[in-house]
Amino acid sequence: MSGLVFRQLFDTTSSTYTYIIGCAVTRLAAIIDPVYEKVSRDVKMVNELDLKLKYAMNTHCHADHVTGTAALRSATGCQTIISKASAAKADMYLNDNDIVKIGNLNLEARSTPGHTDGCMTFVLHSHKLCFTGDALMIRACGRTDFQQGDARKLYHSVHGRILSLSEDYSVYPAHDYQGRTQSSVREEKLYNPRLTKSEDEFVNIMENLGLKYPAKIDVSVPWNMRCGPTEVEDKEIMADIAANKPPA
Repeated sequence: MSGLVFRQLFDTTSSTYTYIIGCAVTRLAAIIDPVYEKVSRDVKMVNELDLKLKYAMNTHCHADHVTGTAALRSATGCQTIISKASAAKADMYLNDNDIVKIGNLNLEARSTPGHTDGCMTFVLHSHKLCFTGDALMIRACGRTDFQQGDARKLYHSVHGRILSLSEDYSVYPAHDYQGRTQSSVREEKLYNPRLTKSEDEFVNIMENLGLKYPAKIDVSVPWNMRCGPTEVEDKEIMADIAANKPPA
């Protein structure tokens, strides 16, 4: 990918994908959806790629893992970013259609609520990449039964702001539970078993998923509303996270 330094990283515990996007000319970079327990790995990767981390970003306030954004700020001096609609803490807040400049790269923030009110999809038009968080996943989408979830809102967000992109755009989600690493707008328009249905059918599917309550939501959401722990892999905090103990 000319002009772009790109890495996709994975956390096996939460099945979370973290993405590093760097400008090959200026060596400035951003990281999307970092996981707290993986901060040391991420810092090491950024350094090995000879990048300077400018931003640590979240697509939304996650319920299944604690974000590493504040810890990355402590480790690298970067700024943290999340959507204004999330109501979570960060150094910078994004609204619909805002542009995040990463050296010579321009990352467009598209509001895609429905999984949560604050969900955003980050689109790198120059390389036809979109980072969809939990709004659109590979042959799936984020659940809508908690955290301001709204199935009809999600249906319109995905169709209007993601699947409206050119079919050759690559889709990089925040999670995959079957070992798949990426998809495309074309594939999801053709094969997504939920989003190829009518709006009413989609709502019915989402209302009857029967999913378990997220195991880490009680600790993850309170931390993530605070931008995550500022310490870098503090043993006591990691023990609290493992024990599902929210911040004091």
